[in-house]
Amino acid sequence: MVCLMGGGASRLYSAVTLSGSSRSSLPLPPSHLDSQSADTNLDPDFCKRGSTVCPHDPAELLQQCKDALRESPPRFHRKFINLFVEDSTPSSPIRMMQWNVLAQALGEGLDSFVQCPLEALSWSHRKYLIIEEILTYRPHILCLQEVDHYYDTLQPVLAGLGYSSNFCPKPWSPCLDVEGNNGPDGCALFFDQSRFELVDSISIRLCAMRIPTNQVAVMTMLRCRITEKCVCVAVTHLKARAGWDWLRSAQGSDLLRHLQNLVQKHPGAPTGDPSSDIPLLICGDFNAIPNEEVYQRFVTSPLSLDSAYKKLSKDGLTEPEYTTWKIRPTGECCTTLDYIWYSQELLRVDTVLDMPTEEQIGPNRLPSFSYPSDHLSLVCDFSFKEKE
Repeated sequence: MVCLMGGGASRLYSAVTLSGSSRSSLPLPPSHLDSQSADTNLDPDFCKRGSTVCPHDPAELLQQCKDALRESPPRFHRKFINLFVEDSTPSSPIRMMQWNVLAQALGEGLDSFVQCPLEALSWSHRKYLIIEEILTYRPHILCLQEVDHYYDTLQPVLAGLGYSSNFCPKPWSPCLDVEGNNGPDGCALFFDQSRFELVDSISIRLCAMRIPTNQVAVMTMLRCRITEKCVCVAVTHLKARAGWDWLRSAQGSDLLRHLQNLVQKHPGAPTGDPSSDIPLLICGDFNAIPNEEVYQRFVTSPLSLDSAYKKLSKDGLTEPEYTTWKIRPTGECCTTLDYIWYSQELLRVDTVLDMPTEEQIGPNRLPSFSYPSDHLSLVCDFSFKEKE
């Protein structure tokens, strides 16, 4: 069963995904590729009136962000850890960035970050931190979750920097329950058009027991303009909260099945390579710690996947201690939920951005005046492995 975007949800779906909710059925927002809503008000701090994109010089835009944040604490200083040996310096690496940016409506409305000042949660502050983070690392492929400022800010700003993108909103986003919201949150996948050309892109609702759930994914097939090799990229955000392990596991299995189908749909890179030679890059906030079933499903998948951030550990087998660190009324949460999965037989991890220390993050944890989200960005450089 292919659970593509569109259509309503069954009563059984409501029972599985929205237990206890009285929210009425809402029409599914459309998924767009490089589209701009006609009635969208573009962010005036970044975009000129009457324009559908915000053309920028990257250096000037980064300076604009720094100027807007000059009264704020400095951003985290993070270093790239080189994993390759000197005689195997990667040629034309692919930079990948994974980040749950924290939906604005959730940050100000539902997530209750009790140690974070309200001023630090304002969009007028956070938007500069988000753009600054992206510009600092300039990924070729950018995978984001909890995006609720796609049409007015992220899409036009990044389009002005040369990125093409696809956005898939959640069918029943919790952002819609917040007064003054900016629309539903969802997953967005951006890619640098100077480095990649689009081959195919699909947005799906993830299924569990053949029932469409409230979680989505964007899957995109890209062709590298330098190597002419294809890579299949996915971004997702699995079901949150304790007690939903089984649902996350089912959603992860459904995503893997869809990715396998997409790769098999495109058996021919320009050289006629078989589908097994198209590597996967899967980014997401899985809402699952490493000992959960969905994580194990990815580890044991016949697609031969591995988690890139394990490379930071001494043994290469252990995930970071945390990718999210926050304080809510229920207590402090410091754990790993975010991952970049890759085809280990076809791709090599060349560099990994290290994690900020507890001292850098500070006693009030995340988000803060110096960091806009409760999740940390993950950034890796990959290169294609040469056939033996």
